[in-house]
Amino acid sequence: MVGDNNTTFTGWLANVVNEIGLAWWVKVETQQPHCIYYFGPFLTPAEADKEKDGYLEDLKAEGAEGFDVEVLRCRPQDLTIDEEMAKKPLMPLSSAVP
Repeated sequence: MVGDNNTTFTGWLANVVNEIGLAWWVKVETQQPHCIYYFGPFLTPAEADKEKDGYLEDLKAEGAEGFDVEVLRCRPQDLTIDEEMAKKPLMPLSSAVP
């Protein structure tokens, strides 16, 4: 993440940029277990790309297999989405808690 290898200000700025949906994230989808992981936020796609190998190494060490990796601009609601979470229906907007 940004705070791991940059100044506190840069980390703060990445969080601000993330709040408005303009931060970059590393999205990793694994086949076994079937999960989606988001790592970030980052200020630039180059910064995210530079860090992705470390995340893959960590997931491999945990036994994950079959990686699809993408650097994208997004604002993930959850940082880890497993197969069970993906099956849950979304809450209607009218029921959302402010």
